[in-house]
Amino acid sequence: MRDGSFSAREVATAFIDRVAAAKALNAFLVETPDHALAAADTADKARASGDLKPMSGVPIGMKDLFCTEGVRTTAASHILDGFTPTYESTVSGKLWAAGAGMLGKLNMDQFAMGSSNETSAFGNVISPWRRKDGGNAALAPGGSSGGSSAAISARLCPAATGTDTGGSIRQPASFVGISGIKPTYGRCSRWGVVSFASSLDQAGAMARDVRDCAIMLEAMSGFDPKDSTSLDLPVPNWEGALSGDLRGKKIGIPREYRVDGMPAEIDALWERGIAWVKDAGAEVVEVSLPHTKYALPAYYIIAPAEASSNLARYDGVRYGLRDLPEGAGLQDMYAATRAAGFGAEVRRRIMIGTYVLSAGFYDAYFTQASKVRSLIARDFDDAWKSCDLLLTPTAPSAAFALGEKSADPLAMYLNDVFTVPSSLAGLPAMSVPGGLDGAGLPLGLQIIGKALDEQGVLNAGLAIEQRAGFTARPDNWW
Repeated sequence: MRDGSFSAREVATAFIDRVAAAKALNAFLVETPDHALAAADTADKARASGDLKPMSGVPIGMKDLFCTEGVRTTAASHILDGFTPTYESTVSGKLWAAGAGMLGKLNMDQFAMGSSNETSAFGNVISPWRRKDGGNAALAPGGSSGGSSAAISARLCPAATGTDTGGSIRQPASFVGISGIKPTYGRCSRWGVVSFASSLDQAGAMARDVRDCAIMLEAMSGFDPKDSTSLDLPVPNWEGALSGDLRGKKIGIPREYRVDGMPAEIDALWERGIAWVKDAGAEVVEVSLPHTKYALPAYYIIAPAEASSNLARYDGVRYGLRDLPEGAGLQDMYAATRAAGFGAEVRRRIMIGTYVLSAGFYDAYFTQASKVRSLIARDFDDAWKSCDLLLTPTAPSAAFALGEKSADPLAMYLNDVFTVPSSLAGLPAMSVPGGLDGAGLPLGLQIIGKALDEQGVLNAGLAIEQRAGFTARPDNWW
């Protein structure tokens, strides 16, 4: 588009047509072709005048957790049925200001609670991938950003926003063979993003490769006075400083991430990743993160506790769904609205969170989990004394079939075993595709960096990307 080979309108139209032809994936909840075309027309005028912006002519998908002015925003929950924001989230506003257009709002796990995109009130997102072993089961695209991952992998959009509370950018990126980065907590504003767990939620970029993630993340980031957790720091030129040369860097391999029962294919991928970073010039050292085994239990106390507080605002009074049985009082309306509007997983987490915050159990659960969180952050601080970055698998398996784990919440929660620790510590982390398993499904490698070292994470991701040579794409079965 920049060199005049084709117009931004042609690009937007091509993607709009692909979105319309791929409804079987259920990746988009709302389609906004007019938004994408308007941004494309602006980009074409800007190219003619030589005034292109960083994302001019790029039509993206917007996870339905981001409020978009005049466009329905539901967080994939019935309780927000009919909610159309009158304001724009800071992140989406920054992307529009950078020239991007919106193809539509992407499906997700309800209120970002899930690892498989099976908790959406509007039906499962289906991964565009299929196993090559003769089985034809519909596969999970990961969660909660499953609509984003499926749409990018299926080439319905070149990039999309995601949010990551405990791994919801990185795990879905791993499942479908794309790149995704969660920046340092506070890099991207949370204003206008529907809250799940406020001390953990962080917006990030998902795209086909590392360079595109760098471009998009730079457009999304920056200080926002409307968000008290926003970092008042300049945004680096991450794309301009991209380099796959890791000479002088030390990459740590945490011994605690070699969990019991880890598939041999995941371990083999990890070993290949170690060889790749060595080839890029890095020195590899073993490190210890001794409190890793407590990360999942701590996360599944802290996150539900914050969710139970955040989701108390959905009561049927001001916006969204209202269920008012005949003759019902105020308390009855609250109960009926929440019972009808919240899905089973959301109700489960609210109940867990309310329990651990209750007077008799606050110190025993929430206070203890908060202490463990501090210990986990201290583990990372100690590791940085001997290395610059960490390399781990992204997820303990390739994509699983829809329905395979939905009946067992604990099995589902274990999908986050490698991603949760860095979320608790607020550190930048990225997944890049490293190869395929025996059934032909993507597997990802994760890079974790020091706070504010997105550049180091992106550079290591690029080094792996260059050596992995991952070019696999799903069959266009839909």
